Amino acid sequence: MKTLEVDLGSRSYPIHIGTDLIDQAELFNACEKASSIYIVTNTTVEPLYANRLVSTLEKFGKPIRKIVLPDGESYKDWKNLQLIFDALLTHGADRKTMLIALGGGVIGDMTGFAAASFMRGIRFIQVPTTLLAQVDSSVGGKTGINHPLGKNMIGAFHQPEAVIADLNTLKTLPARELSAGLAEVVKHGAIADAQFLNWIEANAKELLACDTEAMAHAVLRSCEIKSAVVSADEREGGVRATLNFGHTFGHAIEAGMGYGEWLHGEAVGCGMVLGADLSQRLGKITRAEVERLTKIIQSMNLPTQAPKFGAPRYMELMQVDKKTEGGTIRYVLLEQIGKATIQSVPDATVLETLAATGAA
Repeated sequence: MKTLEVDLGSRSYPIHIGTDLIDQAELFNACEKASSIYIVTNTTVEPLYANRLVSTLEKFGKPIRKIVLPDGESYKDWKNLQLIFDALLTHGADRKTMLIALGGGVIGDMTGFAAASFMRGIRFIQVPTTLLAQVDSSVGGKTGINHPLGKNMIGAFHQPEAVIADLNTLKTLPARELSAGLAEVVKHGAIADAQFLNWIEANAKELLACDTEAMAHAVLRSCEIKSAVVSADEREGGVRATLNFGHTFGHAIEAGMGYGEWLHGEAVGCGMVLGADLSQRLGKITRAEVERLTKIIQSMNLPTQAPKFGAPRYMELMQVDKKTEGGTIRYVLLEQIGKATIQSVPDATVLETLAATGAA
């Protein structure tokens, strides 16, 4: 097992990465002072891992309940968030209740938002079971739900007590979900570590085969990168926004297609292709670097051809983005492979990218 620390002063917490961690009660020691424990999971993950986690948590001698939500991005909304609150209020949860998010990014985001909101804030633990959640969404305290007009536009910053990433849970992931998670792995290399991107490029087959050693390195390095950025900029006032490379275009794809049609990682992978093209048009990276990054994304079995919504629709969707300021969309761009920046871009240049990539 490897353990990293997200350094946020009094809100610091560990990220544990290893195998069979769900069975290790000492990693859940934050539950010692809980009055009760609620495991929030979904219909796919519950039969796989929930009972094992219950067995582990029984060692703390606290009442344990499960809240099982429907599975999928389309359920990341007010209606299903309300199911968490319904269960907490029905069974007498209080300010010492501990929530545990057992699942992928949707479960992590919704559980975290419920924890941030219930009684104005209770504690929670992240137990991410998808690659995307292990390398990205479980770390950093971003929580929330989607709105029909924009992804993740309603939420709160609320840091977990711990992130417990059990690599064995990745063995049950469908191939499509695994590839979606690899998009965020590629992103971390593209924006922050050129040598890591070289390693990803050389180990694509091992990553797609979910080789344990390769996955351990991918998750560890991704979490190192993200935790360093979050520690420097918890609430996305500056450098943290660079973690959204590919996301402005990607969120537009998700919203335009209807949440759940494309997985988040698929949309981000395609969004990175558009973001790289835009970076090249601004003279930041070369066309050869755009083509290389595109090939790496393709090697992860991710789409690189954006849906053809038309330029006006893309521009409309991208206006509803957390990086937009005063009506001006700000894009994450590659200054070079391994270094990102964020800035506004003339609409004319964005339209060139949309036309050249077939999205317009």
